[in-house]
Amino acid sequence: MLVSVLAYLFLGALAGTMAGLYGVGGGLIIVPSLMAVFAVLNVSPDVAMHLAVGTSLATIAVTGTSSALGHLRRGSVRRDWLMALLPGLVVGAVLGVFVAGSLSGGKLGTLFGIFLLLVAARLVFGRSPAAGSASPGNSRMIVAGGVIGSVSALFGIGGGTLSVPWLIRCGATMTQAVGTSAACGLPIALVGAATFVITGWGDTSLPEGALGYVMVPAFVGIAVTSVPCARLGVRLAHRLPAPVLKLSFALLLVVVGLGFLLP
Repeated sequence: MLVSVLAYLFLGALAGTMAGLYGVGGGLIIVPSLMAVFAVLNVSPDVAMHLAVGTSLATIAVTGTSSALGHLRRGSVRRDWLMALLPGLVVGAVLGVFVAGSLSGGKLGTLFGIFLLLVAARLVFGRSPAAGSASPGNSRMIVAGGVIGSVSALFGIGGGTLSVPWLIRCGATMTQAVGTSAACGLPIALVGAATFVITGWGDTSLPEGALGYVMVPAFVGIAVTSVPCARLGVRLAHRLPAPVLKLSFALLLVVVGLGFLLP
């Protein structure tokens, strides 16, 4: 038990530092790191990936709150767009969890590895999204929210990878896009984590300490150490050139992504 607690505290520190260093949501770091810890703790491969994704969403619900509230206080959240996206985000998050539940741990891990490689390719080769000038209608916002919510819940991420480019195309400034994206991450994480708890309830393959597909000790350990360590990551980021940060993060995603894809 002591070893697992220390592992989760270290994982939270690592995830927070990496999130602050690279300016991304912790899910891209937390999910593969949890998979490594679960392997050491001999968690069943049948539930390990689902448990990692569900736990990641639970931690994002906590760690993302301060960020979302901070952006809200500074007026960088487009509340009208947030409310337009909200129905799709909620429905999409539930759908994403049920899609994850229909997949085996191996298939979900394969999809996650492919997703990491796509994110890495976009970092290296992708162009900045073209700024739009007109707000889309509510129907398009609902559809976009559904896509963002389902993909985010499926992979245990906050959704900024998808929502920031979409909001910029809708005409948001970068500050508005980041702030609104942070606010969008909360309903995704809350609804997604709650649904993972429900869908995993009673699974006999789950280890001790799991509440459905959320590992409670991991959730607590990550929440305790990730927030203060994120500040350390931010300080480190200001000391490194932006191209070095981008390329090093892309390389990390490639290595981790291939780890999910290769036997």
